[in-house]
Amino acid sequence: MFLKVIAPRNPIKLVLAFGLLASAAAFAAAPAYAGECPADQVATNAVQSMPSAPEGVTDEVISTIDLSTKGDAWKGNRFRLRKLVVQPGGVVPWHDHSTRPANILVVEGAISEYSNTCKVAIEHKAGEATAEFGQLAHWWKNNGSVPAVLYSADILPPDMDAHGAM
Repeated sequence: MFLKVIAPRNPIKLVLAFGLLASAAAFAAAPAYAGECPADQVATNAVQSMPSAPEGVTDEVISTIDLSTKGDAWKGNRFRLRKLVVQPGGVVPWHDHSTRPANILVVEGAISEYSNTCKVAIEHKAGEATAEFGQLAHWWKNNGSVPAVLYSADILPPDMDAHGAM
């Protein structure tokens, strides 16, 4: 994996990165398009087993934009686009989004999300997107028989390593 910083002078890549984010946001805004927690299963601080290490996951950073030039409020923040491939049985470990908002787009396969806000697994299929922010903490597992391919667009705060945050 490598870190690629898109300079402001490369507008094509910048437009493509923001285009993917906008597409993911548009999908996430559509009601019931992405997997959702059933209304009778919504919880606060649902207790579940929580894996702490990735397993069967490749995490490729496609591009990163340093947002510091956008003003003091953005100093040290980075906008990152990644491709994650989660093999059958693979796990994206427990993490939270209190300081790192993200949009996830599932492009191949399916994946199950185990969240602190739901008592049961939330299923996400190819073509679905979901927004991750606020007090959400969760982990993902590919319970299927084919790899799940996800694209993640997130904003990393200054204290997070670009390669360490799932």
